[in-house]
This record gives sequence, C-alpha cells and structure tokens, in this order.
Amino acid sequence: MKILHRYVLKEHAGPLTFALTALTSILLLQYIGKHFGELVGKGLPAFVIAEFFGLSVPLTVALTLPMAVLVATLYAFSRLAAENEITALKASGVALVSVLKPVLWAALGITIVMIGFNDQVLPRSNHRLAMLQRDIAQTKPTFGLREQVINEVSPGKFYLRAGHIDEASNLMREVTIYDMADPTRRRTIYADSGNMRLTKGMTDLELTLYNGSMQDVPAVNPDELQRLYFNIDLIRVRGVGNQFQKTTADSYKSDREMTVCEMQAAQDKARQEHEVARKEFEIRLAALKKSKAMAGQDVLKTNTSAPWDIGLGRLYCNAVALFAPKKAKAQGVSTTPRVTSSTTPRVTTPSTSRPRLTPIQPAPPNSSDLAVAEALRIRLLDSAQLMNSYGVEIHKKFALAVACFVFVLLGAPIALRFPRGGVGLTIGVSLFVFALYYVCLIAGESIAKRGLMPAVVSMWMANVIFALIALWMLAKMGQEGTTARGGDAKEMIGAVTGWVRSKTHWKDRRVRRERLAA
Repeated sequence: MKILHRYVLKEHAGPLTFALTALTSILLLQYIGKHFGELVGKGLPAFVIAEFFGLSVPLTVALTLPMAVLVATLYAFSRLAAENEITALKASGVALVSVLKPVLWAALGITIVMIGFNDQVLPRSNHRLAMLQRDIAQTKPTFGLREQVINEVSPGKFYLRAGHIDEASNLMREVTIYDMADPTRRRTIYADSGNMRLTKGMTDLELTLYNGSMQDVPAVNPDELQRLYFNIDLIRVRGVGNQFQKTTADSYKSDREMTVCEMQAAQDKARQEHEVARKEFEIRLAALKKSKAMAGQDVLKTNTSAPWDIGLGRLYCNAVALFAPKKAKAQGVSTTPRVTSSTTPRVTTPSTSRPRLTPIQPAPPNSSDLAVAEALRIRLLDSAQLMNSYGVEIHKKFALAVACFVFVLLGAPIALRFPRGGVGLTIGVSLFVFALYYVCLIAGESIAKRGLMPAVVSMWMANVIFALIALWMLAKMGQEGTTARGGDAKEMIGAVTGWVRSKTHWKDRRVRRERLAA
C-alpha cells in the first residue's frame, strides 16, 4: 500500500470511529429510553440488563454505519482540501482518482462486511432480543400493567383492564376482569376500584376489589346470566411468578429475525402456494363465467400475477452454498428417501414467521363456486403479501450495506467542491442526505408491502438516485475553479440559489417569447 493511500485512510479512521460511536450512542439511548419502563422495578439481574443493551447494539449499528461513513468522508476530504493538501497533490501530478481509490476500496470492504453482518449477526441478535423482551415482560407482571388496555395476567386464563393505575400504591380504578380459567363458564367482574399485591413467596397475585358485580355465563347455556353484587371481593391469581426465567429455544421468527436464505425459502414457498391458488382460481373463475353467475368486481378483477423479483436473495444463497462447508454424511446410511406405494415424497421446508396457508380442497358438488373463488382470491392476496414482505426485508439488507459505498461516492465530490465548509457543511449535508435517504427507504418499504411497486425497485430507489448524483459530481470533479479560499457553506447555498434563479429566469423568458409570437 502506498504512503498516500495509508495517509488518506488514516484521515478517515478517526472521524469514522467518532461518528459511529456518537450516532450509535444517540440512537441506542433513544431505543433504551423507549423500553425503559419494561426494565425498571422488576429486580432483573445485572447480566440481563447488560444483555439487553448488548443485543440492542447490532440493530443500531446497521442504521448508523452508513451515516458514519458519510460523515467521515465529508469531514476528511473537506479537511484535506481546506489545508491545501489536495492542491499540493494536484501540483505534484497526483490525480484525484488516486486519492479517492483507497477510500472506495475500503468502502467496498465495509459493504461486504455489512452484507454478512446484516445477514448473520443482525437477525440472530434480533431474535434473541425478542425472546429476552418476552421473558422480561413475564417477570413481575404487575409492573407491566397498562391503563386502558386489556392486560394478559395469566396466559389464556385471566385478563385485567383498569381505567387508572397508581404505580406508587398499586391502586386501580374502573376495574374489569375477564376470568376464563373455568371452561364451563365465562366470568366477568366489574369493580369501582381495587388494589393488588404479590404474596410473600412472590408467586401469586392478590387482588382486592371494592363495590362491584360479578357476572357468570354458562358455556353450555349462553342464554343464562347470573349476577352477584359485592362490597369487597378477594381474588388470587396463582402462578403469576416474579422470577426471571430465560427462554433457551424459540422456533418462532419474524421476517426481521430471519437470515436471507431463510426468507428466500419462505418466499419461494409462498410463491409455490400462490401458483397453486392461481391455477385453481382461474378454473373457478372460468366456471363462474360459463354459468353466468353474478360475481363481484373484486373477484372478476383479481390480479393473479405473482409479484416480480430479480431473485437477488436466491443468487446470494447459491453463492453462499458454494463456499459453505459441506455436511459430512454417515457411512452405510442410505440418503434416498423411502416412499411408500400410497404416498408421495414429503418435502420439508424451513419454518417461517407466518402461519402456513392450508391448501383449499376442491369444493363438494353442493358447495358454491362463488364462495370458493372468494376464498381463493383471499389466498392469492395473502401469498402475494407474504412475498412482498420477504422481498422488502431481503433487499433492505443489501441496500443498507451498499449505501456505505454510495455515500463515499457522494461525500467526496461535495467536500472537494466546498473545501471550507468544515463542520457546518458536514453536519448540514449529512442531516439532509440521511433524512432524504431514510424517507425514501421507509416510503419504499410501505409501497412495496402494499404491492404498488416491486420490492427491488422501491428498496433500491434511494441508492440509485444518490449514485447517479454522485457519478455526475465525480465527472465534474476537477473542473471546479474554486480554491481553498472560497467554497464554504455560503457559496454552496449561493450556488443552489443561483441555479434556481437561472432556471426561473429562463422559464420567464420563454413565456415572454411565446406571448410575443402569439
């Protein structure tokens, strides 16, 4: 590596470390502050709180690293230009491309590392964090009760709603309890006020209710109602518990807790189910049209085409499979699946975060084709929504990683065009680019999940726009006539204002010429 390359990379290392640390700390504190109420007052061990903080870091880093790369690029090149080092390099015959080349190679390396980080580290940490949050929520549930919300005190058995809860005295107002522990009846309890506390063993929850009524409805005879009024009623909910118990295994995963290959397998499965539903729907729709049945417009105008995708996740998984170590097979064990004469081979697929869509059996002779067509239409929409959701998350992992490279392309020409911008230029441009980029990212995610635009277009739109702007500015780099004495933030604002005025003036002149010609 040349001395110049080492020097340029060294100029970026400090700002990158500082920006990554500062931005990560800010977003991490915001995330922890949002969930602070879930941790306070539950007597959690120190290692649990430390694990919660640690598992929150990867999610924050995935968002802040592209920001830090842009900040470091803007600051480093702005400093090199302001101290006339770029001018000295030009005078020595060193092209600006040679100065930018090591930074681009480093950005490419960061992009590759970020792809692996978003694919392997981030989903695993999100999964463990989700499990940890569920375990914490089950610890000392009295601190987790929320006002104006139906709280699940005992899973599937006991639900409580309070209009107001005083956290200092545990006093409740406007209490409603839904007791479903007994399968033979459904009990609803209304109380004007009440108090709650844990027993000495910290395992049961005791409720003292005042001035209310109790309604019992038998499950076998819903028409019967038994009502009992009381002044004071004592209720004990057993097995609530107060000890933190950590879950060691959980098969459920949301789309943000899955790797690219897991989401690609789930998307392929949804695509297969969409194809099966499409063929059956077209048969039913043709039968309806032939019988001239009165079908609704929702059924007749159903879009049966599957969401389009370029298969980036499949290409990535095939590349990973080439370099992944092969699993050893035991000797003497046949790998051929055994198939009986009355069944077909069973294909197992990875577990997904969504409930599996059960195939719809052909309708019996006396059933309505219109009802079956409507069910198939809903199935088509559900499978298409699944494909869109997985496609968005797959492309987001790659788009956020490639943003590191795009921001280097964008930051270098901006810093060299306005060398005296300093910290003001760095902060101003960074905030503007961050805001615009993440607005495009969030809007694209919403649009793609609703099926209004392919996921590959919506999630890569921001990267493509910024990359085109960066390439145009790189083509203009070296043609500017400013020196280190100029080129500050005021000149940047003046240049933008002048460009807008020139466009407006040219438009006014064209309008006047058209009026004179008329």
